[in-house]
Amino acid sequence: MRRFLVFSLYFLVLVSCRAQTIPTPAPRLQVGAEELLLCMRRHLDLQVCNFAGMVSDGNSVAVVANQTSVVGTTHLVDTLLRREVNVVKIFCPEHGFRGTAEAGAHVDNSVDPETGLPIISLYGKNKKPTQEQLADVNVVIFDLQDVGCRFYTYLSTLHYVMEACAERSIPLIVLDRPNPNGHYIDGPVLDTAKFRSFVGMHPVPIVYGMTIGEYACMINGEHWLAGGRECNLTVVPMQGYRRDSVGYELPVPPSPNLRNAHAIALYPSLCLFEGTNCGVGRGTPYPFEIVTYASDTLNLRQITPDNGCIDLRYLMEMYRRVPQGKFFQKSNFFEKLAGTADLRRQLERGVSEEEIRASWQPGLEHFKTVRSRYLIYP
Repeated sequence: MRRFLVFSLYFLVLVSCRAQTIPTPAPRLQVGAEELLLCMRRHLDLQVCNFAGMVSDGNSVAVVANQTSVVGTTHLVDTLLRREVNVVKIFCPEHGFRGTAEAGAHVDNSVDPETGLPIISLYGKNKKPTQEQLADVNVVIFDLQDVGCRFYTYLSTLHYVMEACAERSIPLIVLDRPNPNGHYIDGPVLDTAKFRSFVGMHPVPIVYGMTIGEYACMINGEHWLAGGRECNLTVVPMQGYRRDSVGYELPVPPSPNLRNAHAIALYPSLCLFEGTNCGVGRGTPYPFEIVTYASDTLNLRQITPDNGCIDLRYLMEMYRRVPQGKFFQKSNFFEKLAGTADLRRQLERGVSEEEIRASWQPGLEHFKTVRSRYLIYP
């Protein structure tokens, strides 16, 4: 179902997760958080603009947010409180509410010193909001900046938030943001029977070419939540976004080691090294711009990423350089990141890049068919 609301010259699109909706182009990009606040600020008919009504009618609101959840230069939580929205708690993903915790670091529950609100960590043992944590919540707002890669854990946080909301029939509002790697689709599709984990929960390729709002619709529509449940989901879309806008510069780094657009563009190719004994520059000024093994460094700082595919040359080159038997970690973390055991075997056998890519194609073609049902943007 398509719902179009026209208020004077203001055009707002509400997206049902079962529909494909093409927004009207706008002169500049406005993220979903801006659209939500614009609806509230203009005092639109809240019976029609129902997502703003859910937020503004005195309901108890929980916000899933981190340092990227900003409207201009102001944090979304601060903005909502200034508009007298009844925010009762904050849920935060990996890296914490302020985005300072390193990958894999334990994130404790805490209290936000700026607002006094309780912050509940969704990273560690408590990956999914509990029924107790949602007992005093009427609506949840989700606003996190994704980077378009399957192993980026904000997707898994999205999944568990949707699942928890579905179990308690709590409406979830996802405020959409751009995908800086949204202009291509590439990589092996995750084998969920063997390698499902917090760094990959769904049968999608490494790079899936969807915004987080589109992805939420796909989770719902494909019944990937436990028990095949559906979440009462509303996606507030962006205005002026095109997925072929290469090089969109995120205003806030999405995590501590993705500090610039160059690292974000390289991330789909370099994160696979996290399952090897090579380093990717953590602890240096150039995370995800260099690859190291002992004193050997592959410096990619001057490389212009192709931005059209995962670049296997870096992986193949370092596999050649590292002493035999020393490249892969003893765990199966490389397989979890790749989503398959095939890529490791292909590297060990010396299979060509062309053959590796050819092996991905059947899965990619099937995924593209699934994906097409949930696209919002041109």
